[in-house]
Amino acid sequence: MRRKNKRQTFENVQVIDAGAKGKTVGKAPDGRVIFLSNAVPGDVVDVMTTKKRKAYFEGVATHFHELSDKRTEPVCQHFGVCGGCKWQHMGYEHQLFFKQKEVENNLKRIGHLDLPEISPILGSKKQYFYRNKMEFSFSNSRWLTKKEIASQTDFEDRNALGFHIPGMWDKILDIKKCHLQEDPSNAIRLEVKQFATANKLAFFDPRKQEGLLRTLMIRTASTGEIMVLLQFFEDNKTERELVLNHLKEKFPQITALLYVINSKPNDTIYDQEVICYAGRDHIFEEMEGLQFKINAKSFYQTNSEQAFELYKVTRDFANLSGDELVYDLYTGTGTIAQFIAKDAKKVIGVESVPEAIADAKANAEHNHISNVEFFVGDMKNVFNDEFIAQHGQPDVIITDPPRDGMHKQVVEQLLQVAPPKIVYVSCNSATQARDLSLMKEMYKVTKVQPVDMFPQTHHVENVVLLEKRV
Repeated sequence: MRRKNKRQTFENVQVIDAGAKGKTVGKAPDGRVIFLSNAVPGDVVDVMTTKKRKAYFEGVATHFHELSDKRTEPVCQHFGVCGGCKWQHMGYEHQLFFKQKEVENNLKRIGHLDLPEISPILGSKKQYFYRNKMEFSFSNSRWLTKKEIASQTDFEDRNALGFHIPGMWDKILDIKKCHLQEDPSNAIRLEVKQFATANKLAFFDPRKQEGLLRTLMIRTASTGEIMVLLQFFEDNKTERELVLNHLKEKFPQITALLYVINSKPNDTIYDQEVICYAGRDHIFEEMEGLQFKINAKSFYQTNSEQAFELYKVTRDFANLSGDELVYDLYTGTGTIAQFIAKDAKKVIGVESVPEAIADAKANAEHNHISNVEFFVGDMKNVFNDEFIAQHGQPDVIITDPPRDGMHKQVVEQLLQVAPPKIVYVSCNSATQARDLSLMKEMYKVTKVQPVDMFPQTHHVENVVLLEKRV
């Protein structure tokens, strides 16, 4: 039987730093670290602990004695409940400072690397309304705020269309206005909810596994094109077409109106048939004259404008002359491969997701790029001696792995291939540092450039140039 955590209170705790996963850091009287979910570095607070571990506590600030000069007023009415933009109460320049610091700390403390001067983080011009993809969930039992519960009101309308409460798979917060995606995103979401409620369409019940409306996905593009996908749990043609026709009439600017019927226990659509109801089954994103076809299942960087900056850094670090054979590992839909293709002799992209490779090939053909080739398979199995013998010794390798970083076998193969330059793009500088530490005997880090893709959150991308030691 698990022992219950005894809650403790600490008074006048100074919040001294920002830590991992958007938490901030204070010190308990016994010297142990306290990770806080609702404070800003510079605050002086009383803390109630929620978890006690051997080396640290987790807790919440219950009283603020002093407010930090790094604070700013959150713009979103849902801040603190939604959990999507955990740093909205911290000024943007301070967010950038702590992101830069995290990258530097990870590379030094985890990687034990000799580093050049790290370039100042590239901030995002847009600090709100920067995402091109949002997914919302329906619920027939919306999350009630503490204020609503305290009022003891009997709320008749419990329908919600919004986000999961952090850590709760069946609790949905109804969103009035989200500051992450440009209009008409908010207008579409609010209209769907209003129309569905007015027409008594059943919102999903995740516990009972029943109801019509399950999720809503909205994708927007820099081209002005819009994709809307409604996911239905029940296959009810009359009610389905009622809401889809309403969307089609109300928002004629929708380029791709799609739906999925998914009666599985989970709401992922990657193993489901996506049906085009109106328009076409894709939208186009554009970058430096290149067009990328985005369908409902496509992966594309969710901050289009900052993705352009990230790819420019990657291209600059590669510093291609036109004669190089480049390998682009974890190529996704081949955006980086196509972005650098005009500066390379040839680019080979490798990715484990078959649909992504299909998109990459289609996009390359659409963009009339003939010096790229794409291959599908698990990286640790595909990227081997036979593959190198077949496709040639690379002059430059670009690698952009998922958050978990590269498999140890992939790192070993990189060291065996030993190209003169490796450009490592990462969305997790901790796993990046771990991988770089395995390569430091053969490669030195010569450039580091953090890039902020996700303002108001703790997430940060980082690009590192590795050059082979002489």
